[in-house]
Amino acid sequence: MQLITWLLRLIIFVVLICFSLINSKDITLHYYQHQSVELPLSVILLVFFALGVLLTILTTPRNTVAKKVDRFQSDRVGGQE
Repeated sequence: MQLITWLLRLIIFVVLICFSLINSKDITLHYYQHQSVELPLSVILLVFFALGVLLTILTTPRNTVAKKVDRFQSDRVGGQE
């Protein structure tokens, strides 16, 4: 199972490297009044993808099943004393 996971990760990594090599054209990103930055398209896509992942992690509720198990165990330990 670990071999399949690592092979899948390697395939995704190679695809992303190929994608970044194809999209290496510089673009200008205007972000504040007359401020701008010129970066490769692949870098900008990577940054916004990472921001999306971060926002998803921060806004997704934590695993409620684990909370229920912890609550059950704490109630069980508290009831035995």
